Amino acid sequence: MLQFSAFKKIVVTLVCLIGILYASPNVLRDDIPLNLPDFAPGKKVSLGLDLQGGSYLLLEVDLTVVIKEYLESITSSVRQQLRKEKIGYRGLGTTRSSVILKIRNEQEFERAKVLLFAIDKANNVIMDGAGNIQITPKDESIKSRKIAALQQSIEIVRRRIDETGVREPTIQRQGESRILVQLPGVDDPERVKALLGQTAKMVFRLVDVTTSASEVMAGRTPPGSEILRAAMAEDGEPQAYVIKKRVMLSGEHLIDAQATFQDGQPVVSFRFDTSGAKKFGKVTTKHVNRPFAIVLDNKVISAPVIREPILGGTGIISGNFTVRSANDLALLLRAGALPAPLTVLEERTVGPGLGVDSIEAGKMASVIGICLVVIFMIICYGLFGIFANIALFFNIILIVGALSVLQATLTLPGIAGIVLTIGMAVDANVLIFERIREEVALGRTPISAIDAGYKRALTTIIDSNLTTLFAALCLYSFGSGPIKGFSVTLAIGILTSMFTAIMLTRLLIVVWLRRRKPDVIPI
Repeated sequence: MLQFSAFKKIVVTLVCLIGILYASPNVLRDDIPLNLPDFAPGKKVSLGLDLQGGSYLLLEVDLTVVIKEYLESITSSVRQQLRKEKIGYRGLGTTRSSVILKIRNEQEFERAKVLLFAIDKANNVIMDGAGNIQITPKDESIKSRKIAALQQSIEIVRRRIDETGVREPTIQRQGESRILVQLPGVDDPERVKALLGQTAKMVFRLVDVTTSASEVMAGRTPPGSEILRAAMAEDGEPQAYVIKKRVMLSGEHLIDAQATFQDGQPVVSFRFDTSGAKKFGKVTTKHVNRPFAIVLDNKVISAPVIREPILGGTGIISGNFTVRSANDLALLLRAGALPAPLTVLEERTVGPGLGVDSIEAGKMASVIGICLVVIFMIICYGLFGIFANIALFFNIILIVGALSVLQATLTLPGIAGIVLTIGMAVDANVLIFERIREEVALGRTPISAIDAGYKRALTTIIDSNLTTLFAALCLYSFGSGPIKGFSVTLAIGILTSMFTAIMLTRLLIVVWLRRRKPDVIPI
């Protein structure tokens, strides 16, 4: 155990230097890391909501919209199939949980039943003797769609928030229909709420040019059309448009959207995938010189006239945009549409004052813990205790450096994990030193006693630290929020303490032993 090759010495030294290098930005002024080269370490430890303040949002996904859209898709499929097979029907519509209709001709009941069963195997089809049909989705199908919608909502919320520059947001599922969002350091929570409050379903639909302005004012619309308002009002009341209900192209084909400038005004440029580009090209070719509405969440963003076919799969959305609103719209389109609206159930703002108090309390606890450990080790083990304290100092540096590199969020429980690690960091050294004392008491020489102490304590050290590491991994896997923060710092502390105790302390003892060649070990 006392054979320490030059390679091991170099590795231990490099690890300690790298730890110092990556931990140093946390004690430098904020402007200094910005002036360093890109390859230089410049990341600081990311503080959680409880330490630097921020916003806490509890969102609810309106899953009734998901079920409603599912029923409407079944209705559309039923209509298409019955018309295709020329089966007469009436009263086709939806209730809260089913699709209902009535077959006109009794001779076509069985044929209609077979056809409706084939549309979707996940539905129950019930027919009575009078030709009434009720199609109800099975519970398993409803449940799977709700779970998928919630997971999709979480992913889209994450994309939208990540692009706003929020550092280390916490986004997780809570219950069957809720999403918990924690945004550390957010200085504009209203903007985040506005981004999350939009479903961002964008579609392209034709403007009905056959309807007169007087009919629009009277609220009369022809079949297949509806009145939609402009998203932005130029002067007073937003302009009203009569829009065809048929969706010519949906935003699901968008692959990119960026805020840019055209004629000095902020606009949003967008680009379709291959399939969307073909559809867009066909629509614009067929409807040249007709207004084409861009509709976002049932509001008309703009309705430009198609001057010529657009075959490249790209376009521009113009309107009364500011730079921020153009950037926000581009962000929403890039992130994708939510499958259902989100409602803010609870909102809390945590001030940074609480975080400052927590940090100061954590610092005080850490300092007191370090001082007590240092004094205890020196009193109990003398020079060897000093070696252990040096290893403890580097252990703390390695923890801070690792947190900075990983950008793991440090929370108040995380500080508790670091304080706990300070006490655990010398545990391995205590085991080794006590074994060395026992070997000395048996009459061994200094070199033999130290070698035997390390060999016999190593197995115990590895076993005790591995069991704690497994517990930390379980906390990280099954825990959430503060529990994860505690487990991360605890796991990092276990790994760094094993390194400093087994490698660094042993290197210091070996160097001292070879230089001094003592007859008696001062322990």
